[in-house]
Amino acid sequence: MKELLCTNDPTLVAFATALLQGEGIDCFPLDVHMSVLEGSIGILPRRVMVRDADLARAQVVLRDNDIPVVGDP
Repeated sequence: MKELLCTNDPTLVAFATALLQGEGIDCFPLDVHMSVLEGSIGILPRRVMVRDADLARAQVVLRDNDIPVVGDP
């Protein structure tokens, strides 16, 4: 698994996940339940992971929708 997206915005995680699933790319959001530990203040980033083989295609999908991926400047 490779990290595709890392953000503090939970709506961005949901949007990216929906886009990827719409393209048939399996993804796995991590750290989505960290709000229990942080008190729902949103300081801990959430990550979206994809299979190694799907990384390049997933990056294209997110970039086409103006979502920065891990490694973008």
